[in-house]
Amino acid sequence: MSQPHQQPMTLSSRLDRNIAALLERRTQEEARSSRQDKAAGALTRFAGSMTFVYLHAFVFGMWILVNVGLLSLIPAFDPSLVILAMVASVEAIFISTFVMISQNRMAKADDKRADLNLQISLLAEHEATQILSIVAAIAEKLGVPVEQSAEIRDLQKDVTPEEVLDTLERASAEDANDPP
Repeated sequence: MSQPHQQPMTLSSRLDRNIAALLERRTQEEARSSRQDKAAGALTRFAGSMTFVYLHAFVFGMWILVNVGLLSLIPAFDPSLVILAMVASVEAIFISTFVMISQNRMAKADDKRADLNLQISLLAEHEATQILSIVAAIAEKLGVPVEQSAEIRDLQKDVTPEEVLDTLERASAEDANDPP
């Protein structure tokens, strides 16, 4: 007995739309990145893979075995292993540069996400404030006693991003001035 084809369960159509929009945005940003950024990303991904580790373990292991005389199929070409040390040092310089390039790119993306999160939080705060004001007005109209009315009045005030940033900056400045 065959079962009818079912659509995959989703949390909500809005969530599905938001996920699709975020994935589309990420794809667009990746497509707009420069060749240098794409190359740095590919090299960083490869340098961070187990394939990279296995390849280096094999190449460096063979290099050492040949040059210390444990593998006599190939004559020693770097008996003091100075060339190996130089190759590894130059490679480390380039890999660390590629990693820093990728980290800078990731930091820019993190800044965008932080800005988006802040905007969403501010919108949610504003919406919650409006809902609280409506509920408080309904409670007052119906004569429902509200015990924490001072706290509710305080929560009904809109908070602007500038006020939050100013408060954070003042608190940071005070912390910086306090001796440990």
